[in-house]
Amino acid sequence: MAHSVDFNEPSTVGLESSPVAKALAGLRANEARYFMNKYAHKFTVTPASESQSTVNYVNTILKDERNIELSAKPLETSHFQVENIKWTYVFYEDGLVVNVLYTVDNLGKRAVGFKLSEGMEVPRELVEKFKFARQKSKLAGIIRGSFFVIKGEY
Repeated sequence: MAHSVDFNEPSTVGLESSPVAKALAGLRANEARYFMNKYAHKFTVTPASESQSTVNYVNTILKDERNIELSAKPLETSHFQVENIKWTYVFYEDGLVVNVLYTVDNLGKRAVGFKLSEGMEVPRELVEKFKFARQKSKLAGIIRGSFFVIKGEY
């Protein structure tokens, strides 16, 4: 069942099996705060077991664009549109968050972002393909992130 993410009091609900559950919850709350502040959008997540089509969408883009197949277990997803941008998120058990930003009018950006929860190693599937920049967050601690531009149509 879908639930809203509270960025005032991050919760590990839905992320309990992650070895970095607290950091991943902070990262999820950080995303929720961003969307509330920028778009007045309430960030909701759904268990991956109930949203396989969202996981498949992200997997297809990763495979087609960069031949990436992640081995981590997806725990939760989020999929929504604000303004002319479709946003898709998958939160993985190892602490990885993959998001897809996809403008629907072909005039803006289309990209895949990777964010690593504090305390996790860079997944082997990404280690030699991307460099990760660091960013500090009150909710998530040190976030490491990277991205690539989507060239295809999805």
